[in-house]
Amino acid sequence: MAKKGNRIQVILECTEHKATGLAGTSRHITTKNRKNTPERIELKKYNAVLKKYTVHKEIK
Repeated sequence: MAKKGNRIQVILECTEHKATGLAGTSRHITTKNRKNTPERIELKKYNAVLKKYTVHKEIK
């Protein structure tokens, strides 16, 4: 049986990349504890297309 827990997988998408209109998207997958952080998370991650660190927000 699968484990039932508070840890879930979330997808982070770049906010700056969306605004530039360039092709493709910058997305990262990470996990978070649903119990400790019920709100959507924002992390600084590297965007290979823009070649710099940008803010990535949780989607879905």
